[in-house]
Amino acid sequence: MKPHIVVLGGNFAGLGSAQKIRQYCGDTVRITVLDRKDYLLFVPNIPAEVYEDRDPSKTLSMDLRSTLAEDDIDFIQGEVKALDVDAKRVDFVPNERPGAASESLHYDYVVVAVGNRLAFDKIEGFAEHGHTCTDFYYGNKLRRYLHNEYKGGPVAIGSARFHQGDGTKDIKLYGGHAFPSAEAACEGPPVETMLATATWLKEHGMGGPEKVTVFTPAGMIAEDAGEQVVGNLLKIASGMGFKYVNNGKDITRISKDGVELASGQNIEAELKIIFPDWVPHDFLKGLPISDSEGFVVTDTTMRNPKYPNVFAAGDAAAITVPKLGGIGHAEGEIVAKQIAKDLGRMSAAEADKELEPVVYCIGDMGANQAFYIRSNSWFGGPDQVLKMGHVPFLLKMQYKNLFFKTRGKMPEWGLDASKLLAEKVFAA
Repeated sequence: MKPHIVVLGGNFAGLGSAQKIRQYCGDTVRITVLDRKDYLLFVPNIPAEVYEDRDPSKTLSMDLRSTLAEDDIDFIQGEVKALDVDAKRVDFVPNERPGAASESLHYDYVVVAVGNRLAFDKIEGFAEHGHTCTDFYYGNKLRRYLHNEYKGGPVAIGSARFHQGDGTKDIKLYGGHAFPSAEAACEGPPVETMLATATWLKEHGMGGPEKVTVFTPAGMIAEDAGEQVVGNLLKIASGMGFKYVNNGKDITRISKDGVELASGQNIEAELKIIFPDWVPHDFLKGLPISDSEGFVVTDTTMRNPKYPNVFAAGDAAAITVPKLGGIGHAEGEIVAKQIAKDLGRMSAAEADKELEPVVYCIGDMGANQAFYIRSNSWFGGPDQVLKMGHVPFLLKMQYKNLFFKTRGKMPEWGLDASKLLAEKVFAA
């Protein structure tokens, strides 16, 4: 029988892994994708839709069943309940309708790409007083609040503390650089939202950057982008009038009047836009493949050192820090090549290129402007690039259009073309 490859998760990392496995392994394998929802959620463009008063659910979802069927990949809609890596079994409950019985899948290889939980439920007062733009529900909640209830008061935007775990303690990058430790899971979204909010306030006659305070648990916001990039961003933001609070440690409580931080600082705000801790799904905690927090331990070929038939990609992997889609995309490619090598479909010379993480981030600033960041300095690499203007905005919008047009199969030249356009041809 053909080896059975089960991919847990169908968003960016899961879909990309499954498609690349089919590309490199051909029809020599059977592939099943298991996800709790039957659509891909295109998270990066939710803020842009929200501030333009458009429902993101109408423009930013892609059907998984038909997309996967194009590559003869099976799809199951269900909730993963357990992963037994010794028995090579996944236990799940189909969730199309309530009351389904528990089912099991057996695998030869498993790719854990389930993302993570966004721990809003751990933040006191978030449900009553907080907002965010991490999915369709919260995006629409924020959209309705902005356009119907917001009275023009101060705005606080920032992150809860991230608990990284010890899964990267043995990883060395870029010639032996120790893997860094992050205090925030991903702070591109807070920076993007900060800039877009200021533009929205100005366009609606409610002020501008002087009303916005951005805060971080870390010593420096968006630290993974590199000190030079962040320094330039902060200089620009300060000149525009934004307020900045660092070393906040964590969010203690959100109230009607503002945000209370573990550092003892209080930020007055009518509108509170929050990005939470990223935590692993419960079924991963305590497994022999997981670290102290529950993220899946891998080497730089995305393979678990103890269980070589277990891979991880995207936010569920311990090595994915920051929790960034571009890193997950690169990991899916590596996973597929490793499996193809195991099955004799690819040579070691082709397959064994290790992960070299790069922070790619394009953030909408409103008014058809965006920032572009490409940096690997946090990991020990040499690059820190920051560009701002209309071209990055066009790249962000066209990436989304091309992603949907190709059903997630982005052309290999796409990234190089983006770098050329943003950094050379139209550099500002």
